[in-house]
Amino acid sequence: MAGEPQDDCLFCKIVEGSIPATIVRETGTTVAFRDINPQAPTHVLVIPKAHHRDAAALAAAAPELAADVLRETQAVADEEKLESYRIVFNTGSGAGQTVWHAHAHVLGGRGLEWPPG
Repeated sequence: MAGEPQDDCLFCKIVEGSIPATIVRETGTTVAFRDINPQAPTHVLVIPKAHHRDAAALAAAAPELAADVLRETQAVADEEKLESYRIVFNTGSGAGQTVWHAHAHVLGGRGLEWPPG
């Protein structure tokens, strides 16, 4: 069920603390942590604590929570002192989503070309 922790979800396990992560920020509704395979000098994931399969499901079921995630991407960028940065939501395997829990990538600290690879 949307919003309920999933036993097989890596990010739900990070939220509950059973899998370690380098947490950079936490609010009542979100957790931000460093990506274990960074693609830029700053690569932080911002996730809702509640489980939603992807960004589309999150936006449909809990738009206020989607706004919390987006607001936290700015807070991460501010703390990391990023003058410019990219926010990426991969939705679906064809777009590169590999963990089925909505998450935003905050990428910065180097030039980011367009279009992305």
